[in-house]
Amino acid sequence: MYVAIAGNIGSGKTTLTEILTKRYGAKAYYEETDNPYIGDFYNNMSRWAFQLQISFLGSRIRQTMDMLALGEENVFQDRTIYEDAHIFASNLHEMGLIASRDFATYMRIFDLTTNLVPEPDVLIYLRASIPTLVAQIKHRGRDYEMNIDEAYLSRLNEKYEYWINNVYKGKVLIIDKDADDFVADESVVDSICERLEAMANQK
Repeated sequence: MYVAIAGNIGSGKTTLTEILTKRYGAKAYYEETDNPYIGDFYNNMSRWAFQLQISFLGSRIRQTMDMLALGEENVFQDRTIYEDAHIFASNLHEMGLIASRDFATYMRIFDLTTNLVPEPDVLIYLRASIPTLVAQIKHRGRDYEMNIDEAYLSRLNEKYEYWINNVYKGKVLIIDKDADDFVADESVVDSICERLEAMANQK
């Protein structure tokens, strides 16, 4: 079972990945948090947006190739290659922070890789409001995230909703992070697992 966990910055992807990996005795693949461009990006988005996204895309391609090579029975992935393109790079392009020529180059590379990347058996989407995202970002305390603009998070939320509802064609399990606290309430985890297994077994 290959399960990918998608969601905005601060939505709880890594935490849920850890919980489900432990529950299933599975292999986890986490999003890169030490991207060499990320600190520069948050200080000067227009200067470093393209480099950041290319770096993330390369990291995601390498991670996915590792997943395929190892052939683990159960795999949980923190964020997907699709989000890199359809959410983050697309948003930066629309904001004028990635030039159209650079975005076209990025998407050509992305389109080539999608033929090599398997679709998750189930995509878990963590839907979260801006207050929830901001609270969780502050709680985890990463220095480079402290100045993230709420308007930027809001734009990403809009991109996620459009992608989930209009673009992504695979199976999606939506979790309302505002209401379902899978950290504090183990029964929420039980419910997630029941729904996940039912969806994964659907033909």
